[in-house]
Amino acid sequence: MCGIAGIVNVQGGGVNEELLRRMNDRLRHRGPDDEGVLINGCAGLAQRRLAIIDLSSGHQPMTNEERTVWVTFNGEIYNFLELRPLLEQHGHRFLTNSDTESIIHGYEQWGVDCLQHFRGMFAFALWDQPNQKLFLARDRVGKKPIFYAQADGNFLFASEMQAMLEHPGISKEIDLAALDHFLAYEYIPAPRTILKQVRKLPAASFLTLDLSKKSASGVEPRIERYWRLEATPRTNLGEDDAAEGLLEVLREAVRLRLISDVPLGALLSGGMDSSIVVALMSELSNTKVKTFSIGFEEYSELPHARTVAEHYGTDHHEMVVRPSALEVLPKLVCHYGEPFADPSAIPSYYVAKLARQHVTVVLNGDGFDESLAGYDQYEKSLLAVRYQMLPAILRKGVVEPLSSVIPDSWPQDNPLRRAKHKLREAARPRFDRYSRLMGHLTQEMRQQLYTPGLKSQLNGYRAETWLTQILDERRERAPDMLGTYMGADIESYLAYDLLVKMDIASMANSLEARSPLLDHRVMEYCFSLPSNLKMRGRMRKYLLKVIGKKLLPQSILSRPKQGFSLPTAEWLRGEVRPLMEDCVLSDRSLARGYFQREPLERMVKEHLEHRRNNSRELWALTWLELWHRTFAN
Repeated sequence: MCGIAGIVNVQGGGVNEELLRRMNDRLRHRGPDDEGVLINGCAGLAQRRLAIIDLSSGHQPMTNEERTVWVTFNGEIYNFLELRPLLEQHGHRFLTNSDTESIIHGYEQWGVDCLQHFRGMFAFALWDQPNQKLFLARDRVGKKPIFYAQADGNFLFASEMQAMLEHPGISKEIDLAALDHFLAYEYIPAPRTILKQVRKLPAASFLTLDLSKKSASGVEPRIERYWRLEATPRTNLGEDDAAEGLLEVLREAVRLRLISDVPLGALLSGGMDSSIVVALMSELSNTKVKTFSIGFEEYSELPHARTVAEHYGTDHHEMVVRPSALEVLPKLVCHYGEPFADPSAIPSYYVAKLARQHVTVVLNGDGFDESLAGYDQYEKSLLAVRYQMLPAILRKGVVEPLSSVIPDSWPQDNPLRRAKHKLREAARPRFDRYSRLMGHLTQEMRQQLYTPGLKSQLNGYRAETWLTQILDERRERAPDMLGTYMGADIESYLAYDLLVKMDIASMANSLEARSPLLDHRVMEYCFSLPSNLKMRGRMRKYLLKVIGKKLLPQSILSRPKQGFSLPTAEWLRGEVRPLMEDCVLSDRSLARGYFQREPLERMVKEHLEHRRNNSRELWALTWLELWHRTFAN
C-alpha cells in the first residue's frame, strides 16, 4: 500500500524533480517505509511505500529487465502468484518476489488488457518509454484513488489532492457543480473534484496519455472503462447450492487476502459481514487472528464484537473512544483533501488508529450491503414500487387525499406525519425518489440556501441528474429493480463515499485495509443470484444469514443492522458550536458568495433550539468552510 505521484512534460522537455519530490512528500503518511523517485526523459514517477510483500526487494518505481517500462503502484495484486508462472511461460523473467512486477510483465504481454487479468485493489501509473505513453489505471470498484490535472504543459497525477496542490499552476477555482454534488450527497463523485482544474479517474477505468500523438493543441488523455458489474443469472440453483457457492468464493477471497509479510488482523464491528470475515480468517489462519473494535460512550457495539471474538478465540483489542470533534475534524479535513461530510469518517479513523498500533494490514467487512441487499432503502424503494402498482383510483382518490389533511407543522417524529412523508415520496417518479432517498440536501433545500449569483452560475444544473443517469444505465443491465438499485449504489455511494472513507482512514494511519467481500468474483457471484436469495420478504441479506447459521452465534444473526450513531447534533450544540457558527455565519464564509445569510441563520437557530435536527446540513457546511480555510484561503 502506497502513495504515488508523477509528472509528464507533454512538450517533451524535462521534469522538475524538486516539485516531484514535494508532491511525493505530501504522501508520506501513505508510505512511511520507503520512497523512490525516477526521472526518465519527459516523465517522472514517485512513490511512498508501505512495505507489505517482498520487504527487501520491492522498491519502486520498479522496472523490467530492459529498463524501458516503469511502474509506481498503490495497492495489491492478490493473484500475482498465479500470474507469475503464466507470464514466465511467455518468456518473462522476474527479478523480485513482489506483486508489483506482475503489472510490468502483464502490460508487456497483454497491453492495457492486462487489467482483465488482475485481481486486487490498485491504482498505478506505468510509463512506457519506447512508446512515450503513460498508462494510469484504477481497480474495478475504486478502492484506490488517482487525481490528475494538466498545468503549464505538464500532466500531473497523485493519490491525494494535497499532492496536486504542490504545483503552482493548479488553480484554486471551485467547480460549482462539484459543490452542488457535495451538498447533495456529502461527497464528490468522479470525474469531478472540488477544484475545476483537477479530476479523479473513475473506478474501473484507465487513462492513456500518448505523447506520440501530440498535436499543435497538445495531448489529450483518453479515458476508457474496462469493467462493469453485470448480472448473469444462474438458473436452477437451489438455496443450499447457492449458499455453498457463495461460501466457496468468499473463502477464496479471504485466503488471497491473507498473503502478507507483515502482521495482519481484522476490523470487527460485531455486525454479520465483518464477523463472517473473521470466521473465515480463523478457519484459514495457522495463528490466532487479531481483531479490533471500537465504541463510543454514547453508543457501542463492543459486546457484539466481543461475542464473535470469544466464539473464535481471537486476540481481541477494543477501545472506548471519547473523541474531541474540535481536535479530529480539522485533522480529517486535511487528510481528505476535498470536502467529505460523512460523519462516520470519525469512527473509521479511530478504529484504523487502534489497529495500526498492532498490525500493518487489516481485513474488513465492507461490501455486502450493496451486493446482497443490506440497506433499508432497498426495502423502502420496493415498497414504493408496489404502492405505485395500486389502482390510481385508490391512490389518487382515497390514500393521498386522506394524507393531505395531516399538517406539516406536526412534529417530525409523529407517526402520521412520517406516513404522509413516505406517501409523498412514494408518489414521485421512482428514480427521482431513489435519488432523493440517497441524497442529503434536496435540490429544493439547496436552492433556498444558494445566492442568486450561484444559481445563475449553476444555470439549472442538478446534482441529482448524475444518480438518475446511473440508475437509467443500470436498469438496462439489471434483471429487476433491486439489481438496479444495488448496481447504482456500487457505482455511487460505495465508490465515492464508503471506499474513500476507508482509504483515507487507513492511509492516514499508515494501515492497509483489504476488503474480501469486494473481490470482483464475489460481487459477480452475488449479482448472478436471484433477488429472493438477497431479500426475502423484509429480511435483507438472506443468503448471508443462511451461511451465518453455520459460522456465527445466533445473537449476531438475529440482531438488527446498526451503524455508528455519532452525537454530531449535540457536538454542534456544544463544543463545536463556536466553530460551526463561525464557519456557517461569519462574514468571511458568506463572502464566498455561495449561501444567503437568512436561511443559514434559520437553520442554525432551529438546531440550537432543538426544533429541528439540522446536524447533517451544518456538519457539511462546517466541513466545506474548513476546507476553504485549509486549502483555498
